[in-house]
Amino acid sequence: MVQTAVDLANTLRPVKGEDALETVEQLRDFLDDHPVTEPPSAAADQGSRPWHLTGADLAEVRAVRDTVREVLERANADAVEAAALINEGLRRSRATAVLRHEDGRWWTEVTSDTDRCAAHLAATTLSALASVIATLGPARLGVCAGPTCRATFVDLSRNGSKQYCTRTCSHRASVAAYRSRRSPR
Repeated sequence: MVQTAVDLANTLRPVKGEDALETVEQLRDFLDDHPVTEPPSAAADQGSRPWHLTGADLAEVRAVRDTVREVLERANADAVEAAALINEGLRRSRATAVLRHEDGRWWTEVTSDTDRCAAHLAATTLSALASVIATLGPARLGVCAGPTCRATFVDLSRNGSKQYCTRTCSHRASVAAYRSRRSPR
């Protein structure tokens, strides 16, 4: 679910001025690609698409996105503030941890007791970011160091030294540094 948090934050590209969550249909597509826990009654009643999405849902999800993005941007510099943002977001979404057992395996899942799509998305994404901070530390959340990129990432690598969102941004930075060293002064 950490990737869902990163993907949600990266639906907004502030440097490019792009927003991939401008319509309800775009939200529906995002949720189709990133399933979140839905209320049991909704799943049974409506089949494969449990959320009847409206403009209000879109606005709520965009607010969740802003919180998730702010956590990813702040965690490395101000972990206490990032934790406060996570805690407030989880409270607003009425998140609840649930212990599950299936196929001989136990795990915890954080979900919301409301029927609101945004609340479930907040519970899922913010609890995943909280788990990363608790297990690996806040420095594992970040924003791409590329000068023309503000994409977010979660560094799950062994050495925890990730600075760029993708290899493309890393390569661009390497090429720029090489050219800078090679240019006459």
